[in-house]
Amino acid sequence: MGLPQTSVTLTVQQVEELQKKYSTLRHDINNHLSLIVAAAELMKFSPEAAQRMAVTLGEQPPKISEEISKFAGELEKAFGITRP
Repeated sequence: MGLPQTSVTLTVQQVEELQKKYSTLRHDINNHLSLIVAAAELMKFSPEAAQRMAVTLGEQPPKISEEISKFAGELEKAFGITRP
């Protein structure tokens, strides 16, 4: 990973933008985690819903990964971090 060779300065606007994106990331991940918890609870109390809920459970980890990767890309761009 290529780190910047000099100090990185962000404007207040850039920091605000990153903060908003971070807030969105937290919100989205919490939503995905809530779906996981809800699906697990439904499976526990309603075994007939297990098949449908298994699909919901399986869909959440890739969505979480995608959200984290997207935000990481924004951070790397803001700080001038490059990948080989």
